[in-house]
Order: sequence, then structure tokens, then C-alpha cells
Amino acid sequence: MPANLTPDYERAELRYRQAGSDEERIEALREMLSLLPKHKGTEKMQADLKRRISQLRKSQARKPTRSVDLFHVPKNGCGQVVLTGPPNSGKSLLLATTTNAPVKVADYPFTTALPAPGMWQYQDVQIQVVDTPPLTEEHVVPGLMGAIRFADVLALVVDARNGLEQADSTLRALTHRGLQLRSAPRDQLDDDPNQYPALIVAAKADLAAPGDLTALAELYAGTLDVLDVSCTTGQGLDALQQRLWELLAVVRVYTKEPGRPADHDKPFTLPAGSTVEDLAREIHRELPEKMKYARIWGHGRFDGQQVHRTEPLCDRDVVEIHQ
Repeated sequence: MPANLTPDYERAELRYRQAGSDEERIEALREMLSLLPKHKGTEKMQADLKRRISQLRKSQARKPTRSVDLFHVPKNGCGQVVLTGPPNSGKSLLLATTTNAPVKVADYPFTTALPAPGMWQYQDVQIQVVDTPPLTEEHVVPGLMGAIRFADVLALVVDARNGLEQADSTLRALTHRGLQLRSAPRDQLDDDPNQYPALIVAAKADLAAPGDLTALAELYAGTLDVLDVSCTTGQGLDALQQRLWELLAVVRVYTKEPGRPADHDKPFTLPAGSTVEDLAREIHRELPEKMKYARIWGHGRFDGQQVHRTEPLCDRDVVEIHQ
């Protein structure tokens, strides 16, 4: 049975042959695997691509670390949101406005050369926001896809005045590299490393015509949320932050010691669906083995209810672990 390889697959294969680093080769192979038609005639090709990816990863692991990956931003806070999009779409201004990070904001393209992180305060936790170099269909800076794939949530930032064209171009650049984007929380996505929670941020909304904003929202209705924001007026920033929190799909849990009040200053943040045992392990890796039971205060329970280690946690629960 013929493989019927697409032009997108052939372009990805060309990027693999021209790659100058193992990281670029892995990225190209992952893209080839996602674009390869899935049927009986391609089973051997699928297996070969997976084998090559595995071999390159093992090769990377064996290599001594002599240099720092400038595109890798260690995660901080309750989750990492990566801003991506075309030049001059408003990513850097959005980061500067929401996090006060010291980033360079200018009206000429490619001002941002490396990822720049900042922390956006959301109630009693912080969301990490990362600005990245511009992305276009024609050019993706080496190392950028690694930063994008490391994200918990992707925010596609476009200039609302030219949102239709910019959103379409950015999505093509990402989907051609195997990413599947949906405006659904992380815990509602399939167990697929190529799927990401995402939304479209229509920046500079105060400068756009109402028709531009409506057309963008209607085009992606049912696929990706479109949020209109303005860093000049503050329009939509609260709604954006709330939606990012929902897409991150995490819960805040407060702990307390017997006979003492709960510590409400520094909650633990865990993926939605985590249990009391997961919390114990987050506190200390050996605590689950020492834990006898736990008491919990929170939604749908009476105060101090004794629960098993498998009890699911809800946002803002207070937990008291007994050893």
C-alpha cells in the first residue's frame, strides 16, 4: 500500500536533512510522524520514525552538558503560558503590562530575540507568562519550537486589526509542526503529547474595528477561544487571566498542622484530579508512606472530615495530614 506522503511531510523531511542539531532533528522527526498518514502501509515508517526519535533522545542524554539552552525557561508558579505569534502582534507589551517584566517593547519586528519570562499574579498564586521571538510560516528561530512544546498553555497573540491573517498564518506554522490546539483545559485533552490547551489573544483591540473582532471570533468559534484585549485601556485582561487559569487546570490546596490554622499564604498547586496522596508526595517524597490518614475542609465535605489517601482534591481545599 503506497504511503501517499503529503507535501507538508516532504518539507518536514527536508528540514530533518538540513538540521544542524539533534534538537532540530527530533523536532523534524516528530513533525514527520504527526504528518505521516496512519494506515497499514506506513506501519514500518511509523516504527522507524519512533526509533530514530528514541535514539536521538538517548544520544542527547549521554552527551555532557556543556552549554545552556537559551530557549529553555524553567517552569515557575502554577503553570507556564507561552505567548507566540507573528512580529509586532503585541506579545512583549502584553508581558510587560501583566507581569512588569523588564522586556523591550518596540514598533519594529524581531525585537524579542530570546524567551523572556514574567509572573502574573492571580489571586494567591502566580501564572508564569513567557514572551518568545516572532514565529512565521517561513521562519521559525532554531530552538523556539522547544520552548513552545514545553508550555502548559499556548496563547496565540495577534494584532486585532489584522487578526484573521495573522491567526491563520500562526496556526498553520504550528499545525504543520504537529501541534494540535484546543481551547479545553489540560485535564480534558487526550493523552497525546502534541495536544495543547490554547487560545487566541486579539491584542490592540482598542485600535481595531468592531467588525474585525467579530469576524475573528466567528471564524474560530467552537475551536479556539478568541479574547479581545488592550494593554492601553486594560480591556479584557481580567477575562484573559481567568481563562488562562481555567486552561491550566490546576487546584490550590492549603495545608495545616493539627491544632493550628491553615497556611493560606503559599498554597500547593497540583493538576486537577490530584489526590491527597499526590499532595503528600508534593510536600515530601516519603510522606505518603508515613501518612495514616488525612482530614479535609472544603467543597462538599463537613469540616475536618477524615478521608482516604485516594480522596480527590478540589480547588481551595484545606488538608491536614496525620502520620
